[in-house]
Amino acid sequence: MMSTMGKNTAPRSPRRTDSLSRELIIETATELLDSGGESALTLRALTIRLSTGYGAIYHHVADKGDLLAAATDDIITRVLSGAALDEDPRATLRRLALGLFDAVDAHPWVGAELSRQPWRPALLDFYESIARLLDALAVPERARFDAAGTLTNYVLGVAVQNAANARYLADTKTDRASFLDNAAAQWAQVDPARYPFVHASVTQLREHDDREQFLAGVDIFLAGIATLD
Repeated sequence: MMSTMGKNTAPRSPRRTDSLSRELIIETATELLDSGGESALTLRALTIRLSTGYGAIYHHVADKGDLLAAATDDIITRVLSGAALDEDPRATLRRLALGLFDAVDAHPWVGAELSRQPWRPALLDFYESIARLLDALAVPERARFDAAGTLTNYVLGVAVQNAANARYLADTKTDRASFLDNAAAQWAQVDPARYPFVHASVTQLREHDDREQFLAGVDIFLAGIATLD
C-alpha cells in the first residue's frame, strides 16, 4: 500500500512540551526584532522559533502590534529598573537619559514604536520618573511640563537619529571612522570666512564620541533648568 505522504512533504517540527509564557514570547520576539528589524517579527517566525502553534501565541498576545508594543514596554521597564530613584536626582536623571539612549541604540525598533505610540505605559512611567526628579531638583511646577517634555524629546530624538545613522552605516558597509573622516574632509574644504565654526570643528567632528556628546547635551539641559525660578 502506498504511503499517503507525498515524497516532498517536509516533516513537522517537534512541538514543545513545556509551558509557553508571555515572557518567553516577548523575549523571543525581541531577538527576532534585534536580528532583522520589524519585518522579521511575524507570528510564523515565532511559531517556528518556539516550536509551537499559532493558538499558543494568540493565548498570550492579540497580534503583531500587541507583541511589538509589549516588547517595547519590556525594554523601557528594564531601563527604569536599572536606575534607582532614591539617589542624587541629577545623577539619576543622567542615568535614566543614558539608559534610554543605550536601549534605543541596542534595539532601534524601540524608538520607532515609541514615536508611533507615545502613550505606551512604560514611556509614561519614564516620563513620570523624569517629572519626579525635576521636582527633586526644585524645578518650578509651572515649568515642569515643558522641562520634562524637552528632555524626553531630546533623548528620544538623538537616540532615534543615532540608531538611524548606525543602520545607514551597516547598510552601506561603511565603518563609523571612515564616515567621519570623509565628513571632516568635506568640512575642512568650506570657506572659513563664511563658516568659521564649522571649519574650526573639523578635528572634533572626526574624534567625537556620540554617547559623550549626548551626555553633554543632558548636562546642558541640567545647567539650564538650574536657572529656572
